[in-house]
Amino acid sequence: MSDVTEERRPALSIEALSVTFATDAGAVHAVTDVSYEVFPGEVLAIVGESGSGKSVSSRTAMGLLPSTAQVRGLVTLGTRQVTGMSERQLTALRGGAISMVFQEPGLALDPLFTVGFQIAEALRAHTDLSRKAAKARAVELLRLVGLPDPEHRVDYYPHQLSGGQKQRVVIAIAIACEPKVIIADEPTTALDVTVQAEILNLLRDLRDRIGSAIVLITHNMGVVADLADRVVVMREGRVVEQAPVEDLFARPKADYTRALLAAVPHLGARGEKSGGSVEFGERAPVLEVRDLVVEFPGPIGRPRFRAVDGVSLSIAAGETLGLVGESGSGKSTIGRCVAALQRPTFGAVRVRGQDIAGLSQRRLRPIRRRFGFVFQDPASSLNPRMTVGDCVAEPMIVHKVGKSEAIRAKVRSLLDDVRLPAGVERRYPHELSGGQRQRASLARALALDPDLLVADEPTSALDVSVQAAVLELFAQLQRECGWACLFISHDLAVVDQLADRIVVLRDGAVVEQGDRDAILRNPREEYTRRLVAAVPVPDPVEQRRRRAEAATLFASEAAE
Repeated sequence: MSDVTEERRPALSIEALSVTFATDAGAVHAVTDVSYEVFPGEVLAIVGESGSGKSVSSRTAMGLLPSTAQVRGLVTLGTRQVTGMSERQLTALRGGAISMVFQEPGLALDPLFTVGFQIAEALRAHTDLSRKAAKARAVELLRLVGLPDPEHRVDYYPHQLSGGQKQRVVIAIAIACEPKVIIADEPTTALDVTVQAEILNLLRDLRDRIGSAIVLITHNMGVVADLADRVVVMREGRVVEQAPVEDLFARPKADYTRALLAAVPHLGARGEKSGGSVEFGERAPVLEVRDLVVEFPGPIGRPRFRAVDGVSLSIAAGETLGLVGESGSGKSTIGRCVAALQRPTFGAVRVRGQDIAGLSQRRLRPIRRRFGFVFQDPASSLNPRMTVGDCVAEPMIVHKVGKSEAIRAKVRSLLDDVRLPAGVERRYPHELSGGQRQRASLARALALDPDLLVADEPTSALDVSVQAAVLELFAQLQRECGWACLFISHDLAVVDQLADRIVVLRDGAVVEQGDRDAILRNPREEYTRRLVAAVPVPDPVEQRRRRAEAATLFASEAAE
């Protein structure tokens, strides 16, 4: 009888949890009377809009809330009660019995240490491995999470890796000691679809191999359909619905759950272009990139690394060009060159016919008014010492656009457009959820009414309902203002919804480019077909079938 009881004991149990934060604007009730549990070998997905309390409820289990938080309720890890533990006791738990894959790898990794050192540090904190053995294990873990050339990149610093590669390092740290509970807070947000599939398989394998319980916090319902066993739906700090994954997708009970599922983007939802679509090729391009090459110095004794290799593209006014490919393919580097944040090694970048590649900072300043930039990592792009309102207003102040009263009104209008509540302009970036920070970043990018918008993963941190609203806002503003958009994303379903044309990159070079329908419905290249096939669908039954087909395909290719 005791064996049965032990087997059914939850790996993590949260009972009647309530969390309140004290802020300058008053008390914020982040979580109210939340209860759920996850068992060994189970994946529990927690979904809901940004700010719904998903991350707060799970971070309580690791004692990661700030000192201003008031916590009521009971959190139990196995047989140990976490609530009331000292910091020393919590430190012993973190990374060993319970670990976390954080939402923003740029903040989770220390910029002063190599990624190999940081993985080894986690290993040596909970094991008796020597430095040499810990570094060898770090290389194994980096290979396990799919980081290319792990023997050399183990000595890289975080800034030398792309956003997706940094996320893989964070996952390697989290699984280093094979914990009993893994809290995965948006673990695939910064990953391209093929690596996302690999990471989901990795988490699935870890669950099956050592019986880890996984709490999956995500806004990606395709990921939920692919990995989760049960789902908890949260809204405004409360649990709206709990159900097995197949029941939730097939028969959602709550109106909010039905609305959430209806907002999920999926390939083909936009339909094919009508015959009367605009021919953007007949318009003068806003942006022209010709034979772009970007190289970076390699480690001592190694050749220079070519991140972008002879890329050419153009975008007309009112057109959206989707730039897709795996992490490390050069997408963000091209975006930085377009925004004059990175000087190319060779090639030309022309905005309205003017080559900006070799211009001085003084000559670039008036040109920068013509484009906005939505960065991939909003936590790094928003100044932590400025309020959200000041961050959004900063471009207008720097370029002396309008008087203070007009600027304040424009800030409020922009924050309304991206669906941020009244009063958020007085808060600081760290007081917002990841999705809310990304919306503030979008508002800032639109502050100067740009001719060209460079959007680097602009919806990667947004929940599906807000994502749908932001994409609709993108399309609406583009129709009204006519700006060109370079849309960088690993989410092909989002690109399908927004882009007119698509460029597919691999290892810094163009694999193929063309009309959206041609690329996504009838791709010519095997690499593009593999990208499209790796996109998860928001249907657990269909996703299970697709995964089985993919496994059969890969097995047959390996046999050949």
